[in-house]
Amino acid sequence: MSMEPTRADARDNRARILEVAEDVFARGGSAASTEEVARLAGVGIATVFRHFPTKRELLEAVLVKHFDGLCERARGLVEADDAGAAFFDFFGRLVDDAAGKLAIIEAFTDAGGDAAGKAAQRPRELREAVGVLLVRAQEAGAVRADVRLEEVYALLVGIARAGAHLHLDATVRARTLGIVFDGLAARSGD
Repeated sequence: MSMEPTRADARDNRARILEVAEDVFARGGSAASTEEVARLAGVGIATVFRHFPTKRELLEAVLVKHFDGLCERARGLVEADDAGAAFFDFFGRLVDDAAGKLAIIEAFTDAGGDAAGKAAQRPRELREAVGVLLVRAQEAGAVRADVRLEEVYALLVGIARAGAHLHLDATVRARTLGIVFDGLAARSGD
């Protein structure tokens, strides 16, 4: 009997490493280590490096996975019965997600990651997905017709970064989102 791992084992290890790495780097940022990822994934450090030869490559794969998950979630909301709720819920999800995402991006940059790699296209795809949800919410009469994606995305990025850097508690974050959502909501006559 061969002691070589099967392709299924290798795929499972890779998926587990990515899942664990996303959590580890979201919590620890640049200070997090690949050794911690290996330990929590239940694999040896050599297995991590077999799949991801450098920390930068691991972080790039984590970012790609993270953004792909967000885009997939947004695409899943496109057909929601309540387009307004889908838009506002996703907006809130992105704000709640910001601290971890920013920590991963910082770790990626510190590990030598650049804006031209595999992860570079993903933020643009996410922005486009938000745009689709915005248009649907506007067509449903839930969001003001006079706002554009550029303005909405500026609000989203600003609130997400502020929430992450100021470590806003859940109550303050929810109240802040409520104020923004009130400003984005369709007005009488829209």
